[in-house]
Amino acid sequence: MTHAERHIVEAYSNIFEGLSSISKLELLEKLAQSIRKDSKSKEKEFFKSFGAFASDKSAEDIAKEIKESRKFREKDLKL
Repeated sequence: MTHAERHIVEAYSNIFEGLSSISKLELLEKLAQSIRKDSKSKEKEFFKSFGAFASDKSAEDIAKEIKESRKFREKDLKL
């Protein structure tokens, strides 16, 4: 455990001291569930949270498609 992790654990344990026994048990249950989660599902959730998408196209093809779809218009700015 790194020094930073140890500090985080200490900070959280100080917060937990004020919780009731039932709240602490519920917290333990949620921590146990998070440990049991499959790393694949965590990876999917991570990419899903950033709007990632799967595509068979290469990055160059996607960039080219985006650039070709751009439309510009001229607009006079009144200053």
